Amino acid sequence: MPLDLDHLLRLRLAVARFGEMDAAQWWNTKGVLGRLGAMAWPRNFPRTHAFARARTVFTVARARCDEVFNPPGCITLWKLPTEVEDAFETRWQEWLDEPAPWLPFFDRINAAPTGELIPYLTDLGLTGAHADRFGTLRRSPDGRGVPLPGVATLDEASLTLLAAGFGRGGPRDLVVPYARVDE
Repeated sequence: MPLDLDHLLRLRLAVARFGEMDAAQWWNTKGVLGRLGAMAWPRNFPRTHAFARARTVFTVARARCDEVFNPPGCITLWKLPTEVEDAFETRWQEWLDEPAPWLPFFDRINAAPTGELIPYLTDLGLTGAHADRFGTLRRSPDGRGVPLPGVATLDEASLTLLAAGFGRGGPRDLVVPYARVDE
């Protein structure tokens, strides 16, 4: 079954927004996916500002996660297999051509998230039937990562767990969820 790239985008958007400086303070963007970005960016990107903002925060989040913990031979929410990233980039162009269906989701993440990540993901409708597995997520002994148990199959459940695993950190305490993937 192919991955739901729309779900992947929603997960990345939610975690990216949650990690900004006006929320969990995991990466050095402040409200780019929030109200401030929604007010400032349309001047330069009238039709696609939401996706330009997302691309910026995704790039910063990916780099920050790589600095904190970059496990060899593993995937993270920001570093998936090449074929998935290529498909995501192809789909990105389609989203840019038709951004209107995504604007309600961007509006939902405008406000700075408060509280914990997993309830935030749940409020956004992103946890689905996988919420019962969040309790299995634990920080690695060095405290920098959150390994998914066993060998993961790349599917909606593992993507959701990769997003939820960020919740094992806290404000100014970034941990990077990762998984070994079944080839």
